[in-house]
Amino acid sequence: MNAIISRTKSLGQPLLFAFLLLSLCSPAAASSFITPDHSQFLYTGRIDFSNAKSPTLSWPGSSIKANFSGKSLAVVLDDSTGKNFFNVIIDGKDSHPFVLQAKQGEHSYLISSSLTDGPHSLEIYKRTEGAEGASQFKGLLLDDKAGLLAPPKRLERRMEIYGDSISSGAGNEAADNAEDDLASEKNNYLAYGAITARALNAELHTISQSGIGVMISWFDFIMPQFYDQLSAVGNNNSSWDFSSWTPHLVLINLMQNDKWLIDNEKRLQPMPTDAQRIAAYQQFISTIRSKYPKAQIICALGSMDATETEQWPNYVRQAVKNLQAQGDTQLDTVFFPFTGYGKHPRVAQHQANAELLTAFIRKKMQWY
Repeated sequence: MNAIISRTKSLGQPLLFAFLLLSLCSPAAASSFITPDHSQFLYTGRIDFSNAKSPTLSWPGSSIKANFSGKSLAVVLDDSTGKNFFNVIIDGKDSHPFVLQAKQGEHSYLISSSLTDGPHSLEIYKRTEGAEGASQFKGLLLDDKAGLLAPPKRLERRMEIYGDSISSGAGNEAADNAEDDLASEKNNYLAYGAITARALNAELHTISQSGIGVMISWFDFIMPQFYDQLSAVGNNNSSWDFSSWTPHLVLINLMQNDKWLIDNEKRLQPMPTDAQRIAAYQQFISTIRSKYPKAQIICALGSMDATETEQWPNYVRQAVKNLQAQGDTQLDTVFFPFTGYGKHPRVAQHQANAELLTAFIRKKMQWY
């Protein structure tokens, strides 16, 4: 039986309260509490560990993996907004995840009380992005005498993506003929980058924000001001330690919002020249190169209407040519074709784009 069990900070003994509620809802009371600083958790993404007993997840695709024993599982989260969604994947069954809708504040969420007896795997995966706020992971509740087992092995290959709503997976689970602005229909797990990383057995960090651009965004900050943050919640002063995790491959899929806001909306005045557009993009690529001198960088665009014509792909191509002429030999371009569909790409489009990207990376990186 699946249920959501509330746990409020106002209680003097919140953990005991959670245990009592779980015992009422489950034939096997979950009474073994696993704190987030347990050595058997495997964390992925830019996660804030300033409080080891309450790590904060904000970027899309941030995840927590573990192996555990027992028949029941509950997850404890403290969500800042009540707008975040997570996939909770048990035993690798990602086609049928438990979709956890976080409530604001600290709560316990019973994922299952009817698992088969024996070992199980777990992944808690943030579907949503910094626009929906941050979530603190508070721990797991397991059966009495159950616990964590040896963790899954960390993948050796490492990928990073800098992108906008396309890379976040905004609206990818919406109906084809519907609007696509609901947080419940934003699923980074089924975005092209995440699909590609799984196909290539690579660990992925996704640094993306819906509406963001290189020169202009739908809000008051741009990717060159945002890319280096530890927290994805708005424009803030947090700093990511680039030396702590170095990707082998970086994919940059930006300029869709620049295209729309500059050419369609005319919001950036005076209108930047072609040379200025190329220079702005080139400068961001150079910034990423300064962080990762040895990484392969793929400059991508699409699959929304920025690739409908060759105008914006040509800006990307020219920036790459300029940098190659300066001696950077580890740069490539990939363009996802515009299909004529005018909204955010749905899952089928993400899958097609992932196939294209996976084939390109396999050949370039020899990741077979």
